[in-house]
Amino acid sequence: MNVPEILAGFVVGGIVGLTGVGGGALMTPLLILLFGVHPSGAIGTDLLFAAATKSVGTAVHGLNHTVDWRIVLRLASGSLPGAALALAGLGYLGVHGALANHISALILGVVLILAATALLIRPWLIKTIPGAHPSTDAPAIIPRTGPTIVLGFVLGVLVSVTSVGSGALGTVALMLLYPRMATARIVGSDLAHAVPLTLLAGIAHWALGTVSFTLLLPLLLGSIPGIILGSLSSNRTPEPVLRIGLATMLAASGCFILAA
Repeated sequence: MNVPEILAGFVVGGIVGLTGVGGGALMTPLLILLFGVHPSGAIGTDLLFAAATKSVGTAVHGLNHTVDWRIVLRLASGSLPGAALALAGLGYLGVHGALANHISALILGVVLILAATALLIRPWLIKTIPGAHPSTDAPAIIPRTGPTIVLGFVLGVLVSVTSVGSGALGTVALMLLYPRMATARIVGSDLAHAVPLTLLAGIAHWALGTVSFTLLLPLLLGSIPGIILGSLSSNRTPEPVLRIGLATMLAASGCFILAA
């Protein structure tokens, strides 16, 4: 029994279900800092972990009608081509050398700190948008198709290279693009979009040899019940507590990885 891995999967799965944030942003640093996995291996393993875990979360949010499939399609139309380009670049440059691991760790640390900052200033950013009422369940008035596709492309590149960004940065950006949409609906849509993106990137990393199935299986064993519980509780948990706690963990992880 790999109890530490199962427990890590359960905790991360629960946080992802609650907030849509924390998959790559928490699991990848955990694999690097606690389990001693090389950055490239942690990223590849986490991508397939995220694809499986977020599929379960998407199913729960779908049953609760908290997924906007129009937003999912817009994001995917940008993210999948972005991921394909980034993965092609990784395959060309190689992902196993010391330099590649150093660059991956550097980018990961910076993205984690950016994600923490985005979470902390999210309420202020939302308040600056006229007519923003994120607690209501009113539909978004403006489709914002172009910006959503561009956001998807950026997320596709980031997720493929670092496994971080889909939830940590994606939810904040979606709240700014669709300020009238309920938070639970933003979380559900972000989770649904992450499934094809992380699956594509995870399969590519598998082909590149950066996935550890020895770690992946116990992580999934813990994460699936965790994300079910988290998704069911997403409407009943105080948002400020989760947001500040997550931001603190993300910033600390980013600093530790950059200092390592």
